[in-house]
Amino acid sequence: MDLQLSNKVIVVTGGAKGIGLGISKVLAEEGAIPCIIGRNEADNLDAVASINAMNGQAFQVTAELSQPHECERAIQQVLSMTGHIDGLVNNAGVNDGVGLEYGNYETFMASLHKNMVHYYLMAQHALPSLKQRKGAIVNIGSKTAETGQGNTSAYAAANGGRNALTREWAVELLKYGIRVNAVIVAECFTPLYEQWIQSFDNPEAKLKLITEKIPLGQRMTTAEEIANMVAFLLSDKSSHTTGQLIHVDGGYTHLDRSIG
Repeated sequence: MDLQLSNKVIVVTGGAKGIGLGISKVLAEEGAIPCIIGRNEADNLDAVASINAMNGQAFQVTAELSQPHECERAIQQVLSMTGHIDGLVNNAGVNDGVGLEYGNYETFMASLHKNMVHYYLMAQHALPSLKQRKGAIVNIGSKTAETGQGNTSAYAAANGGRNALTREWAVELLKYGIRVNAVIVAECFTPLYEQWIQSFDNPEAKLKLITEKIPLGQRMTTAEEIANMVAFLLSDKSSHTTGQLIHVDGGYTHLDRSIG
């Protein structure tokens, strides 16, 4: 299916690694121009090089999005390079383990800035161009907002906020024809996920325990599978889809765990 994304400028936060890199690569394969925004310039440049190697086009902006002024600077830099923005993928974030029992105000608020506040700021600063281009926004979320996980109050709260913002923006931006949706991730094997798995005494056993509970295929979701849905939601092929929280998770969040 031709998603008709050729030459569309799409901002992808955290687009240099993991799910974000998968999104950037799929968008480039569809002919779009991902603008990767992340804190590590070397990672950003590696991602751009990998996309160029597959005959795609990409740009990068180095920015620490937990700092509000960096969000505005990043969007302005993208606009100075490309002239417009056709889509925004809010993806950057980290499950940083700020819980209730041992957390504190400072770490909780810092986590919200790392995981939710920049979603709002990036959308706000990109909005004038999105309005002109009748663009689309896709927020990447986590099942932790719906299922809980334990010892991750801040990340769960941030993802609850992401879900709420998705629905709120879909309503507010109807008059501009801007569609807003979210892709909710459960178990996707990324470098950060692998780092978490390795923190257990028996990583292989822990991973097996998780994958056995994923209803469809008893396997992890791939970054490419997440990316394919994101690309579809950014495209006009999903022209009457807005305000949706779409779970690409092999049924992990909602299907009965007794299956199989």
